[in-house]
Amino acid sequence: MENLNSDCLLKEFYIPSYIMVPDSPVEHLSYVPSYPVIVFINTKSGGQLGGQLLVTCHELLNTVQVFDVGKDAPDKVLHNLYRNFKRLKSNGDNLAAEIEGRLRLIVAGGDGTISWLLGVISDLNLAQPPPVATMPLGTGNNIPYSFGWGKKNPGIDRESVKSFLDRVMKAREMKVDSWHIIMRMHAPEDCSCDPIALPELPHSLHMFRRVSPTNVLNMEDYHTFRGGFWNYFSMGMDAQVSYAFHSERKLHPEKFKNQLGNQRTYLKLGCTQGWFCTSLCHPTSRNIAQLAEVKIMKKHGQWEKLHIPRSIRSIVCLNLPSFSGGLNPWGTPSRRKKQDRDLTPPFVDDGLLEIVGFKDAWHGLVLLTPGGHGTRLAQAHRIKFEFHKGAADHAYMRMDGEPWKQPLPRDDGKVIVEISHRGQIKMLAAPDNCIAKSIQDTTSSSSVASHHTEESCIEGSEDSESEERKKFGAAVSFRSSDDRGIIL
Repeated sequence: MENLNSDCLLKEFYIPSYIMVPDSPVEHLSYVPSYPVIVFINTKSGGQLGGQLLVTCHELLNTVQVFDVGKDAPDKVLHNLYRNFKRLKSNGDNLAAEIEGRLRLIVAGGDGTISWLLGVISDLNLAQPPPVATMPLGTGNNIPYSFGWGKKNPGIDRESVKSFLDRVMKAREMKVDSWHIIMRMHAPEDCSCDPIALPELPHSLHMFRRVSPTNVLNMEDYHTFRGGFWNYFSMGMDAQVSYAFHSERKLHPEKFKNQLGNQRTYLKLGCTQGWFCTSLCHPTSRNIAQLAEVKIMKKHGQWEKLHIPRSIRSIVCLNLPSFSGGLNPWGTPSRRKKQDRDLTPPFVDDGLLEIVGFKDAWHGLVLLTPGGHGTRLAQAHRIKFEFHKGAADHAYMRMDGEPWKQPLPRDDGKVIVEISHRGQIKMLAAPDNCIAKSIQDTTSSSSVASHHTEESCIEGSEDSESEERKKFGAAVSFRSSDDRGIIL
């Protein structure tokens, strides 16, 4: 308590040990902390920065409220915490009730670590989930950048961390759409399409072996994967480069010690994978239109086929206005395009995904120019990919920075990926530089409500209390703490 007593600012973030550690001596405070925080740090992110940040936070805060996700997984920490909250409140502990109501979370890491924590919070199904502030510590840091926390780590010394905590104190809450993804793989014993190997399964997906009698596709001979994302789902060449980066880092972790070096490696892989010369290195059979039929739902119950130009080699379903290190693929549609194509500005809480296509990396570079954007394909509440059999052996996919190599059927197998709206979470937006926009800022609450009338479950799927739905964020499938597939 020495450091806390000497600094009034830090006292506002303090959590007594007995609230975090059951059976600890009860501590009676003369005040109620205004912004109690729990800090999760991925010490493997940012080269050596993560480990040093952990030391600094331990010096400034109570050590029991700061966690290394490599040693203490967020799902276990938060489950134990809310179990303890319940016990203490039942015993009449008013301080515990106040801290629960005022609690804020900080997660320091890349997009993969942040999505991990958001998935855990979603899985808890809390009546009052804590809002989350994000400290950039990865290579891409798209989620922190969206909410004004920057692209680079703000510093790991005492003064830098206290300055960050001061911004957390002044941050405002913002609701953000969550997106549910289900992938069904028809894989009978004689089918050539094997399920994703468990070591390759990203944090954000969880495999379910149960057969649901109410789901016409989730039957025997089908492998079912469910999960969620908050920033984007992408498929194609961009995911292929990200997968190559992830694989290289997994083989040679000693070469990935700092953000600048990681970015250089990523750019080099972009060249070697043919992303800059797709006409020579990338067969047309790998174009999105050749791989899958894409359907979208703009209104409840009405699927329509989405036209994908044959030149599109990468497709991005975007929720936040940051992709590939802070670029905005959707941009700002002109007034004419809003009217002619029924396009709207990108809001993070409107129940819509922005669907954008890219031809190659050169096409992506247009995002660096003022007003630049990708090929705007549509906005939708739901999107479905039905892969053509025999089109290719596999496709590369990625969610919130985590890539995987998805096997595709060569015979009678079937792979279907469907994305739908799944409620909202609470993020903390920095007091300045937040680029994420809320529809609440421009419309009435009644208009907002109309955007969320879509059913968040999928055709034929179980109700929200089923086992599949409970594991929206796939928290129980998190196997490691490293950020995989970090992007520029």
